Amino acid sequence: MQPEKFYYDNKIVRNFGIATIVWGIIGMTVGLIVAIQLFKPGMNMGNQYTTFGRIRPLHTNAVIFAFVGNAIFMGVYYSLQRLLKARMFSNILSQVHFWGWQLIIVSAVITLPLGLTTSHEYAELEWPIDIAITLIWVVFGINMFGTIFKRRERHLYVAIWFYIATFVTIAVLHIVNSFELPISAFKSYMVYAGVQDALVQWWYGHNAVAFFLTTPYLGMMYYFLPKMANRPVYSYKLSILHFWALIFIYIWAGPHHLLYTTLPGWAQSLGVAFSIMLIAPSWGGMINGLLTLRGAWDKVRDDVVLKFMVVGLTAYGMATFEGPMLSLKQINGLAHFTDWIVAHVHVGALGWNGFLTFAILYWLIPRIYKTELYSKKMASFHFWIGTLGILFYAIPMYWAGFTQGLMLKEFTPEGMLKYPSFLETTLRIIPMHMMRSVGGTLYLLGVIVMAYNLARTMAQGKLVANEAAEAMPLEPVTATTDGGSWHRKLERRPIPLMVGALIVILIGSIIELMPTMTISSNVPTIASVKPYTPLELQGRDVYIREGCSNCHSQTVRPFRSETERYGEYSKAGEFVYDHPFLWGSKRTGPDLAREGQKYGNAWHYNHMLDPRLMSPGSIMPNYDWLISQTLDTTTTRAKINAMRKLGVPYAVGYENQANADLNAQAQQIADNLGKDKIKVKSDKEIIALIAYLQRLGVDIKANKTASK
Repeated sequence: MQPEKFYYDNKIVRNFGIATIVWGIIGMTVGLIVAIQLFKPGMNMGNQYTTFGRIRPLHTNAVIFAFVGNAIFMGVYYSLQRLLKARMFSNILSQVHFWGWQLIIVSAVITLPLGLTTSHEYAELEWPIDIAITLIWVVFGINMFGTIFKRRERHLYVAIWFYIATFVTIAVLHIVNSFELPISAFKSYMVYAGVQDALVQWWYGHNAVAFFLTTPYLGMMYYFLPKMANRPVYSYKLSILHFWALIFIYIWAGPHHLLYTTLPGWAQSLGVAFSIMLIAPSWGGMINGLLTLRGAWDKVRDDVVLKFMVVGLTAYGMATFEGPMLSLKQINGLAHFTDWIVAHVHVGALGWNGFLTFAILYWLIPRIYKTELYSKKMASFHFWIGTLGILFYAIPMYWAGFTQGLMLKEFTPEGMLKYPSFLETTLRIIPMHMMRSVGGTLYLLGVIVMAYNLARTMAQGKLVANEAAEAMPLEPVTATTDGGSWHRKLERRPIPLMVGALIVILIGSIIELMPTMTISSNVPTIASVKPYTPLELQGRDVYIREGCSNCHSQTVRPFRSETERYGEYSKAGEFVYDHPFLWGSKRTGPDLAREGQKYGNAWHYNHMLDPRLMSPGSIMPNYDWLISQTLDTTTTRAKINAMRKLGVPYAVGYENQANADLNAQAQQIADNLGKDKIKVKSDKEIIALIAYLQRLGVDIKANKTASK
């Protein structure tokens, strides 16, 4: 039998590599602008399209799906071909995948600043883009499995296990979390409401981190680290335990984002228990990676690529220890909604994803261009400036988180809140936010230096678009070739491996999601909670468009410090008409769950016109355009009909009189503002937003009054 000659496709690897660099710089630049806005709100330059609420999701989507996403595809397309000794299944599918993914990213760049958002964290893109993501993901899957089926290497290496698990799990997460009811080309309502929507979102949100930011990177670690160090993986058995334990346990951990909320207690407890167990497989993977370098530490000292890998693995270990720690209720009660979480997330993002990506780029680009890296000194500079950037970013954010968490819970000896105003904590941590932006600047500078270094490397070499290779054809399965342990046999069968991974991730998903989704007693109703009026519904959509939930939560936890500051703690039944839920994940500003009737209409008007008029020192930007922009009421009928389909009890035919009721309520608010010498037409967006803000928590207050 003669070896077969074929060619690896390096052009698609190069394309994804360049996209990684370009989108990385763009995404991190937006992140720096966002960071600066938290102490200098004028950085949005008075533009409604560049406020924190609108471009913070742009930053997260750019770094997750554009920077990390392209890096994943770069690493997978390079390593998969060589592990399978086969060219990618289809050149056409490779190109469709590449350009389709870039088009999705461009659509995010356009729609998110326009305020076209679902408000679901890490899943803000509206329904047409969700469909496009699904289609391109299927293209990627066909291309990957097609390559696996035509392979010349029967055994599937551990990296491929992680790639397969990534593909199947992300497909499940994306589809389930994207159940939306469209009402127009770029507007939809989530099918789930309140507690159910929150559970699905954080089942998705946490596992998007697990299966997009973690498992494919672990697969790339298992391929690239041994290549870089010229050492075999430390332990094959540990890699098996690492893989199956990680994908089984990770899927259960989402509810730890919802501790002390109205999520059923049993679901919260499951999230905590599995989060603690998650330390074992996570650290098993880190140890397997670091011990692969045994006997090669002298090389680490001299090789900047390995330095990036070591710091990346260390950051992974730190983040995967801290995550389970933050799931402990006592710690979570202090840390959640504060900058501690921001620090935790960025240790993983900047250290693990960023540094691993940089290592792969520095190692891979010279090889496909058949040249040496242009400047090792520049790469070393990048390593040190990037490491400093992480420290200057994370340490101030940890400090800010501790400060905010402790200040908000502190009481005087007389039993009064020591810091009753939320703004006091905001002003106290501004210096930490300034320092964070310095760290972000250093990190971004390192990426720009890397881009220049790699561009010069490409210029001095020549891309080997089709790299010649040869390998023996795959032999037919025989008793001899199909021997070994049960897992060894599984490693030769991609479909059973995929099905096994699917079953493993579905077990936890079904057990956690189904009871809350199907058992009505898990979300009891409250008689006093009524559907939003048409004006309030329109105002809620303005609130969502402006990204207010990026800074304000809408759930009061059962802590004395929170009930003293905000009012009655939240109940599951008060969110049954909220499509989507708006509990938020960060309090840059105070909670708004009980905001209704707390201040007069004039206060809200002036606060949106210029927040510093009502709250001196506020870092909230002006929203003066809401005063001049006319509310679009042509969508009211479609919104009422959609809500009725989702179970909100609007009377049949109410859509025909909805705008009349909307106009009447709007005129009442405008007339009330007129008493305070504020002249504003009743058809402006500010009126709808005021109506929504004045409704928040009122039903619960009414219920409490009625019970007396």
